[in-house]
Amino acid sequence: MYLASKTLKFGIQNGLNVARAGYTEDQILTACMLADKTGYDSIFYMDHTNVPQWKNATVLDPWVMLSAIAAVTNNVELGTCVTDAIRRHPSNIALAAITLDRVSKGRAILGIGAGEAQNLKEFCIPFEKPVSKWAEQIEVIHTLYDSTPDNTVDYAGKYYQLEGACLQAPPIRKPRPPTYMASGGKRTLELTGKLGDGWLPIGYTPELFEDHRKQIEVSMDKHNRTQEEKDNFQMALDIDVYFSEDAEESWAKMKEAVKVSLFKPEVLRVHGLKEIEGFDFVKYFTEYSMSDQSWIVKMREAATKIPDKIARSSTAVGTPEDIIPTFERFMDAGVNHFVIRFWGKNYFGSIDKFASHVMPALRAKAKQ
Repeated sequence: MYLASKTLKFGIQNGLNVARAGYTEDQILTACMLADKTGYDSIFYMDHTNVPQWKNATVLDPWVMLSAIAAVTNNVELGTCVTDAIRRHPSNIALAAITLDRVSKGRAILGIGAGEAQNLKEFCIPFEKPVSKWAEQIEVIHTLYDSTPDNTVDYAGKYYQLEGACLQAPPIRKPRPPTYMASGGKRTLELTGKLGDGWLPIGYTPELFEDHRKQIEVSMDKHNRTQEEKDNFQMALDIDVYFSEDAEESWAKMKEAVKVSLFKPEVLRVHGLKEIEGFDFVKYFTEYSMSDQSWIVKMREAATKIPDKIARSSTAVGTPEDIIPTFERFMDAGVNHFVIRFWGKNYFGSIDKFASHVMPALRAKAKQ
């Protein structure tokens, strides 16, 4: 059930939607200024090395871009959606998050995941034991947040070690910039409840979101998180929005891509879709890369079997009146922070339309 005691938040995501459209840096900054002025609560930026299946896409570094966005905004929180520490030592991630927090005057969020093969394979970066490494990465980052030259820290993990280490720039946000964890498996959901300050998944139906939210809450209780930590925890969701005057026509054009993004074993489990089991998800996530399209072809063929009704519940398509019920169902499932990828030709218009016609209705519902 939606937790009415929590403030409902809305953010925009500069992700594949922005990269694929090839927006310039100035256009991106303009969109972020618009979001800041029209009442959004957050701005996120994806962290991909490349997306070569779209050769005309523009892929930029999130930390540099978020610092530029910090300079032209005043109110929104700023975060990665999401970064990983496989390509960098956790100390680099910790310092980047602290630096963003300082230049934004306390508005930084660290969105972090365990990584994926498409950012690693061609760069010959090993992708081994990602979940075990992820747990240590977050512990190292959190440990370093509290370090100073007079309070050096040690860490003895299997994959990472610190010996008398410190950073020399304390974050402004207390107790630290919040960590939003991108998770969707049993182990990673438990780690989110243990170590996270928020959860930031993508490609979910309301039913799957509610199922995984409950797993995180069980983990929070298991690991004795304080009531304050539970109250402040953000149940976020990266969700796609496509404004259109003809929802049916637009859905027909985009449903194949939506099904591919939604296709994962947990969706099949929650919705009882046993007839399309058999796809090797482990190999997909560890071997698929942008230079080898064979896996995406296999996945696309399997994903088309997801029923339209289930797939459509994950994505907001149509007029504001069409879109509002989709968000309401996710609110009822426990989402309290929506991170929106706007698709379509009129990016600026979509940001403004959502702020004017959708956000007020949803905030009114949250207060009921």
